[in-house]
Amino acid sequence: MEDGQILKHIKEVAEEEKRLYAQGHLNNPEDLRRLHKMNVELDQCWDLLRQRRALRDESADPNVSAVRPESVVENFEQ
Repeated sequence: MEDGQILKHIKEVAEEEKRLYAQGHLNNPEDLRRLHKMNVELDQCWDLLRQRRALRDESADPNVSAVRPESVVENFEQ
């Protein structure tokens, strides 16, 4: 996946997240699960972009980067 595709996916997920919040209530367990999934997806995408940029900075192939599992990206220190 290229950087542009990753950024496009981030935009799409962020827009979906905005629509979900615009409903005004998040009491539905399905909405809460979807919101959690979107947050994980966003974290994974941003991490993937950081990996690709770091590899590029080191003159390495950014295509060797990979999406890391939720258990990894959700435990990064902010």
